Amino acid sequence: MNAMSFLVSTLFDLYLMVVILRFWLQLVKADFYNPFSQFVVKATQPIVAPMRRVIPSIGSIDTASLVLALIVVIVKMLLLTFIAGAGIDIATLLLFSVVSVLKNAGVLLFWMLLIRAVLSWFNQGNNPIIMIMSQLTDPILAPIRKIIPAIGGLDLSVLVLFIAMNFINILFSQYIPFWAMI
Repeated sequence: MNAMSFLVSTLFDLYLMVVILRFWLQLVKADFYNPFSQFVVKATQPIVAPMRRVIPSIGSIDTASLVLALIVVIVKMLLLTFIAGAGIDIATLLLFSVVSVLKNAGVLLFWMLLIRAVLSWFNQGNNPIIMIMSQLTDPILAPIRKIIPAIGGLDLSVLVLFIAMNFINILFSQYIPFWAMI
């Protein structure tokens, strides 16, 4: 990978994470007055707002943010293939975009859970970032907590979710050829 490919990939992946966060924040109805939420909204609003005029939401699903996430991956892949001087198949590009958004959402969930777990050891008060991470991850952890309660104050739900996510990642990499490359 050359320097330009690295830069393009990194910038687009970071923005993709912000777009996925916007979708996720709206899906769980998180506190949009939180400073972290405000950053996510401000970073995506110039593109999402005009798209919402054309692409309506379906219930609580913000389809404009989902379409933006797919567009970010498509543009990234087009730029990377242009830099590499390679050709690209449209069907493969669309499939790769959907898989890439799903994989990046999983990676984002993994890092949020890990950061939340580590910060829980040191957090002494109400931190806005930890509060928003709790709002984002608690709906995913709640069903696991119903089955496996805390043992002596130790919450094992994050560990169980990590194992399940790793299982899904390995399973998909067996059946989707380019899953592991993303």
